[in-house]
Amino acid sequence: MNKKSPILGLVFWTLVSLLTLFPIYWLFVISVKPVVQLFSTPELILSDPFWGNYSKVWNDRLLRSYMMNSIIISTGNAVLCTVLGFFACYALSRFKMAGKESIFFWTITNRMAPPAVFLLPLFLLMTQVYVVGDWRMLDTRIGMILVYCTFNLPFAIWTLRPTVEGIPKELDEAAFVDGASSWKVITEIVFPPFRPGLAVTLMLTWVFAWNEYLLAATLTNFNARTLTTGLSEYVTSTGTAWGIMATISVFTLFPALIVFSLVQKHIVAGLTFGAVKG
Repeated sequence: MNKKSPILGLVFWTLVSLLTLFPIYWLFVISVKPVVQLFSTPELILSDPFWGNYSKVWNDRLLRSYMMNSIIISTGNAVLCTVLGFFACYALSRFKMAGKESIFFWTITNRMAPPAVFLLPLFLLMTQVYVVGDWRMLDTRIGMILVYCTFNLPFAIWTLRPTVEGIPKELDEAAFVDGASSWKVITEIVFPPFRPGLAVTLMLTWVFAWNEYLLAATLTNFNARTLTTGLSEYVTSTGTAWGIMATISVFTLFPALIVFSLVQKHIVAGLTFGAVKG
């Protein structure tokens, strides 16, 4: 029986890692170059970094407000989608409901259509229907959270349902026999083994909202503007501020890395939960 060389595997995955990380490194290189050096011969190794772009971005109050909007909207969307997806999947898995497979199917179809199809209906809803006095849902944080939840909740249900169905119903029944309430069954029986799946869903829905551009650019003007839409402000008829855009892009990586580091121990468990071992 032929055994694969561990050195060959190490070399292969090292090359793959370098190819994957190089665009991020090059983004950082561009962010620490002054304008006059951006179109000169590129230097692979940094010799004299220029931190003026970072100072300019960090001291820009408008960009800081964009980042705060992105954090609040992405986090609110991820938490709402994960909580609603958890209870929806529990209901679909544990309760006998007529047409529940049809409900699941039509929920998923909402994610199949491109977001651009929903732009006009969402705009009309947020400006003409969801109105209380002078208040409109357009260009608000709560409005963007609900908009992203419309697209990400079907994905959350789709990813969480196999995890719920991988938890034996007999555990619920045994707890009910012992006198446990429905809430206690959910929080103490179903939730603990469900945490890896919740962590994966939380991270993915957070990243989807964090990186989204089209809906944010169309349904926000100023108050709920996100960091991704702020990038477009540096593309003008007089030129493109590549250094500033690269710096903003680097800033967008940090929150995503923090979220990933918080849930990384659950990711593998969540992705492999319920897998059949051969």
